[in-house]
Amino acid sequence: MFNFNKKKGSEFYDLFIESAQFFYQGTLLMDEVMADHRKADIKVKEINIIEHEADKVNDKIIDKLNRTLITPIDREDIYAIANGLDDGVDLLQGILQRIVIYHTGEAREGAIRLAKLLIECTKKIIRALELLREISKNQEELLKLTSEVGKLESEGDHIFRNELAYLFAQVKDPIELIKWKDLLEDLEDTLDHCEKLADLLRGVVMKYA
Repeated sequence: MFNFNKKKGSEFYDLFIESAQFFYQGTLLMDEVMADHRKADIKVKEINIIEHEADKVNDKIIDKLNRTLITPIDREDIYAIANGLDDGVDLLQGILQRIVIYHTGEAREGAIRLAKLLIECTKKIIRALELLREISKNQEELLKLTSEVGKLESEGDHIFRNELAYLFAQVKDPIELIKWKDLLEDLEDTLDHCEKLADLLRGVVMKYA
């Protein structure tokens, strides 16, 4: 049965925030592993639990979308935000699993810095989602937050390029080089994903402000 209650439609925002919190929690696990690689096995178990819970929230959003006739923002935007947040958790899960498979050992400085940037990006995404339910009122702050995510991603690009250059110049073991090249690319891809989410939110703001 379709839901015509506009207040009920606003529950989408609560679910977005819940999903974004899982994304943020995943970045904290990543940061812990970068600080101490010996924690990787246990943190993979934790990210698997987080990923499962994030999937359940995403399913709730999609189910609610299918049952709601009048939505607070366009249906395609709700669908894209929900899947974007869920995909972020999946990306982090993949990186942590690869760290275990690769037996990477102590993290490289560039990887540590990229993990820190991911924490900051997801914090800003959560804050933006908290403000999204009153777009017109919060337009300026929303645009500022999404712009800040873009700046963090640009900083990450710079770190990634420098670390990659160092790997090819200084690391003689080809297996070690391949391991860290893959992981750095994965971290940088996740930062790109954060920027895409921020761009999506910016688009929603411009549409409704």
